[in-house]
Amino acid sequence: MRQTAKIFSTATLSLAALLCTLMSFPAAAADSSVIEKGKAVAYDRVKGNCLACHAMDDGTLPGNIGPPLIAMKARFPDKAKLRAQIWDATVANPNSIMIPFGRTGVLTEEEIDQVVEYVYTL
Repeated sequence: MRQTAKIFSTATLSLAALLCTLMSFPAAAADSSVIEKGKAVAYDRVKGNCLACHAMDDGTLPGNIGPPLIAMKARFPDKAKLRAQIWDATVANPNSIMIPFGRTGVLTEEEIDQVVEYVYTL
């Protein structure tokens, strides 16, 4: 009985170590074409127009109404929260002046997903 408990304990610890290791690796990176499409939408002065308010990446003539889009993985460790922010920032902050891109239909769900993938690389 004691030997069985020891084996079970060792197996449990090994499994826990494996799970911790797997959880420390980031999720698979988005396809580069999705990121490029997201950048195109973000820079499009008619669609995303992120540069109207945010300094980001290699964009020209950025605005300064919103914060610069840098260190996004650190600011939004949960990518779903970043997506929610882009979809409708007024949910988290009713006083936000950010356009609710999803709620108003300015961007499609696919475009929002693409922008999220791009912005997450910044």
